[in-house]
Parts: sequence; C-alpha cells; structure tokens
Amino acid sequence: DVQLQASGGGLVQAGGSLRLSCAVSGFTVDDLTIGWFRQGPGKEREGVSFLRNRESRTINANSVKSRFTISRDNAKNTVYLQMNSLKPEDTAVYYCNRIPPYDYWGQGTLVTVSS
Repeated sequence: DVQLQASGGGLVQAGGSLRLSCAVSGFTVDDLTIGWFRQGPGKEREGVSFLRNRESRTINANSVKSRFTISRDNAKNTVYLQMNSLKPEDTAVYYCNRIPPYDYWGQGTLVTVSS
C-alpha cells in the first residue's frame, strides 16, 4: 500500500522558515516524479514544487521560486521541502504526491504563516 506521511508543519512568522518531510512507502521516490502540493483556506489544491525522477531537475510554481527548495533522500525514501521567506499567502495544508497524483493524499501537514 502507498503511504505518504507529511510532517514538519507549524506556526511561523512571516519571513521565517520551515522544512517539511514526506516519508514514502509503497514506491521508491527516485522512480517517479514527486513533489509537493498545497491547499489554502477556500482554495483549490495547487502544485508547488516537483522533482523529476532520477534527475536533480526541479519544477517550481512561480509563487515559490527562489524561496522553496525540494530535495529527496533516496536512502530514507523521503522527500523534503525547505521553505524560506515564508509569506502569509503560503498558509495551507501541504501534501506530497507523485505525478500523476495517487487518489490517496495522506493527511498533509498544516503550515500557518502569521503576518
């Protein structure tokens, strides 16, 4: 079974940083394009940052470019999202998933950025 265990969220002031982790089981993170999505209050889920399989090439939404960095640890089968210079509009539940996404999303992790 696929498990996507996101963690690392919390409350942070604008300008602060957080590092999210996604522990994956059921597939190997290096075998698939994988990344982070988020869903803010009253908003649809959107793609944030992605890492191509077997490459170091990343794809980032314009809204997070130069602020967020995605990485993976193949030995731990875990994907990370380093988020710097956080803004209130980054407030959302963050999820990890592959591309194309599984129907199963896991519980996500809540990031709240205060102004």
